[in-house]
Amino acid sequence: LKVRVVRSSPPSSQFKATFQESYQVYKRYQMVIHKDPPDKPTISQVRLVPVSFEDPQFKASFNQSATLFAKYQMSVHKDTPSDCGENEFTRFLCDSPLEAEHAPNGPECGYGSFHQQYWLDGKIIAVGVIDILPYCVSSVYLYYDPDFSFLSLGVYSALR
Repeated sequence: LKVRVVRSSPPSSQFKATFQESYQVYKRYQMVIHKDPPDKPTISQVRLVPVSFEDPQFKASFNQSATLFAKYQMSVHKDTPSDCGENEFTRFLCDSPLEAEHAPNGPECGYGSFHQQYWLDGKIIAVGVIDILPYCVSSVYLYYDPDFSFLSLGVYSALR
């Protein structure tokens, strides 16, 4: 048995060279130990959408996100329908004091508040509300369709 410590941040050349192999071990571990299905959402099924009513993707997915939020809140937190209506959703997870900013040396998506949408078969099954800042990413909230709780989307989102 040989054990190696490989720098992951910033990624070293060893980390980059062994990433796929390490990922396959991780995926097999998740499937065998945690019974994750092989079709657990992948990076290609995640969309980063700026929290802005000016953004076409945000506007197009708003109703579906708000409905999913209400379903999650009532199922997981036992909220009443009046506690998780569209106004409450907007106030809690859409109104942000952060200003969108696109710095020349910043990330392509810019800085600000985002909804990280997890899509499966054309349907949003989870939303991670995140703030992307110059030196960190802050996870504000995550909600998911309780019918997909077996996917452990909170854990997946935190690792991602």
